[in-house]
Amino acid sequence: MAARSEESYFPRLAAERLDIALCRASASVARAAEKAAGEQGLGVGQHLVLKMLAAVGPCSQQVLSEELRIDRSVMVGIADDLEKAGHVRRERDPRDRRAYAVTITAGGRQALAKAEAATPGFLDRTFAALSAGERDQLAALLGKLLTAD
Repeated sequence: MAARSEESYFPRLAAERLDIALCRASASVARAAEKAAGEQGLGVGQHLVLKMLAAVGPCSQQVLSEELRIDRSVMVGIADDLEKAGHVRRERDPRDRRAYAVTITAGGRQALAKAEAATPGFLDRTFAALSAGERDQLAALLGKLLTAD
């Protein structure tokens, strides 16, 4: 009977403390995303970097870090790992010799395509408790929260 009480407590807590609910949901989704990304051979951060580079072209590590909200010290490791795997090239930025321009390679585009192909299935499994309309609503609400800061 105690397990039943524990199972029903979190929804009550979540209703009272939206911040805690969002943190717990985020942690759960992050764990699932890292596991799924690892199966594709890329971490979530690596996937995000390749996705942005494919969309906008070469960027400095600083711009990648700021836009993707990845700590600068973590971004260095991500860029190192992507470069070692042959997914990106880092060269001195001709506009700012102190910075590196990070460019996606053909191998990076292939790795990104593989990861992107697996994403819809991952999202369907992870958000199966939500209807398509609820997923759209969640995306819109999260977008508001992320642009408010």
